Amino acid sequence: MNAQSLFRVLLVCCLISISSQLAQPTEAAELVVWGWQKFPNAPLTEIVQIAAGTYHNLALKSDGSIVVWGKDRWGQATPPAGNDYVAIAAGDEHNLALKSDGAIVGWGNNDYGQATPPPGNDYVAIAVGARYSLALKSDGSIAAWGNNDYGQATPPAGNDYVAIAAGYEHSLALKTDGSIVGWGFWAAPPAGNDYVAIAAGWRHSLALRSDGSIVAWGNNDDGQSTPPVGNDYVAIAAGWRHSLALKSDGSVVGWGRDHEGQASPPPGNDYIAVSAGHGHTLALKSDGSIVGWGSNIAPDGLYYGLVTFPPVGNDYVAISAGYEYILALKSDGSIVGWGEDDRYGQATPPEGNDYVAIAAGRWHSLALKSDGAIIGWGRDAHSMATPPAGNDYVAIAAGWYQSLALKSDGSVGWEYDEWWSYSNDCIAIAAGGNHSLALKSDGSIAGWGWDKYGQATPPPGNDYVAIAAGKYHSLALKADGSIVGWGDDGSGQATPPAGNDYVAIAAGYEHSLALKTDGSIVGWGGANGTNGYYYGQATPPAGNNYIAIAADGYYSLALKADPLEVEIDVKPGNGRNPINANSRGVITVAILTTDTFDATTVDPETILLSGATVAIRGNGKHILADEKDVDGDGDIDLLVKIETQGLNIEPGATRVTLTGETFDGMKIEGSDEIALVGDLNGDGSVNIVDLNIVLTQWGKSGAGITDLRADVDLSGDVGLEDLNAVLMDWGK
Repeated sequence: MNAQSLFRVLLVCCLISISSQLAQPTEAAELVVWGWQKFPNAPLTEIVQIAAGTYHNLALKSDGSIVVWGKDRWGQATPPAGNDYVAIAAGDEHNLALKSDGAIVGWGNNDYGQATPPPGNDYVAIAVGARYSLALKSDGSIAAWGNNDYGQATPPAGNDYVAIAAGYEHSLALKTDGSIVGWGFWAAPPAGNDYVAIAAGWRHSLALRSDGSIVAWGNNDDGQSTPPVGNDYVAIAAGWRHSLALKSDGSVVGWGRDHEGQASPPPGNDYIAVSAGHGHTLALKSDGSIVGWGSNIAPDGLYYGLVTFPPVGNDYVAISAGYEYILALKSDGSIVGWGEDDRYGQATPPEGNDYVAIAAGRWHSLALKSDGAIIGWGRDAHSMATPPAGNDYVAIAAGWYQSLALKSDGSVGWEYDEWWSYSNDCIAIAAGGNHSLALKSDGSIAGWGWDKYGQATPPPGNDYVAIAAGKYHSLALKADGSIVGWGDDGSGQATPPAGNDYVAIAAGYEHSLALKTDGSIVGWGGANGTNGYYYGQATPPAGNNYIAIAADGYYSLALKADPLEVEIDVKPGNGRNPINANSRGVITVAILTTDTFDATTVDPETILLSGATVAIRGNGKHILADEKDVDGDGDIDLLVKIETQGLNIEPGATRVTLTGETFDGMKIEGSDEIALVGDLNGDGSVNIVDLNIVLTQWGKSGAGITDLRADVDLSGDVGLEDLNAVLMDWGK
């Protein structure tokens, strides 16, 4: 990656340097979060099922994977791996998931064995109570395990059950005849055999009748067992002390305890499912997204993000991580925020679409506008959210209790309304727990503030190109691509990995991240620190399409940009695109310029076609690439010659994929159809069938060839060369 690409990545990471004008990232991407379970571990898109636990949530995606977030004291918000799940159920402190093979997995609190399901693969439904679990088997019988103080885990015999529900200490089952049976505490159901659905809450229950009306029984201290009248209901959900119902028009109604707003659903008629937790509620919309309402905070006073989710989208260009909240800058120049916001409003950014940079501190936030002015919001101790006037600022940084601003003249200031004495030669800034850093134009680093661990005393040298400040540690990226760290190293956060292929750095509380030239992320630290908490914040997801990173508290962020889809043409002008992977020549491939993409911006040295590189000749001095109008549309395209001996093409393949990067680091990808020479019928092997294709056309030429596959060498006639091409791959 050249220097220009390096600094573009740094800009995306909000390490903005002085230039003749404010620089801003241009590549939009998707947000990825990992670590602290107060944020979902995957984007909440394409959701097909939801389950609200007491203080945590589950969501099942269309690909069979599970998203989890919320309180994780017992590991209940740490999802199992895999994408073969078909149903989910969330309880107080444990969960179950049903797999496509009929087996069940459990996780979370297991003090009564409630998270250890029985073996077998004949289960068709699951339900989770406080500290016990239920499962419906394919033969219509019920299995139960876990706490049984009130008999809630002792189901009745029989094999005529079609649905189950688990409350706090009681259980329900719906029978094939439409009647309900109950067992455990507060379980006695009403008579009747016209029920079609059941739901169990803390100590109350609901049942949906075939005429669309609802009946309820059990504890009614908050009105949770007094359902609304009507017969247009299609689904029900029972929470701790509140209840919900989905209507046939797609709207949701709620009743019962509402002190946190959990029984006051938002308007709308595009809901398809509801689920109720303790003081919060989830609803699934027809577009596969989730809406939540009620409280984000549990009785322990901690924030768990139960009803505040990251907005869905892939139009983010910059990210910043606060203590329990996140800011993201969108490609249209607007800012979105989410997370803990009740105390100071730090996650509620101002409106507008003229922002070019963002910075999230502990409880305050900053934004830089395109005119060079700064906006601040959130906690304002020491005036850290009250920026100085002016419009000559080019970079911002927010720490725990301080804010920094870099002016176009290279001076740094704002801390307690005083300008830092080292002025006029700074090009980047970083704010940590109670210390600050500045990168100077000569490549050296200055540090100031609290220095108990040496975090404000940077190492000597003038070859640094980026800086990052964590809680009590600091990082710096060197011009050779290596990283140095200093300050508190109790969790290993200030001991970066070796290597010189890094392009960006980020520092959290007790962990660190680095972005590599290949677009992958490495992390270190995070465990056995001051408090010993580790949530996986230093274990980034796999992949190499990342373009920006951020870290704070006990979680991490990254922007992931899927490769830009481009048009390619293998062997331009040849519709069949025959390829002989056994040859030792080259094949021509064109990357086409379109209305939205300039192919000449692609760096030929980064191009791979099914693993093969662009050919280089002249003792390694001349790369075989040219710019010309290949498709005759008047636009200049990029034409490259690929070394065929490097191709890694599976037998029977009918397409090849090209990858590469533009000169400024944007990844591209395109594919085209091919025909493997020898394997004429595309069945993955070369045998008598391919030989017969040639022999049936033997001696024909031009329009007389009725099966063009036989003209392997595209000579216009079928003869010995075509036969040899098949025989060369015979038996493969």
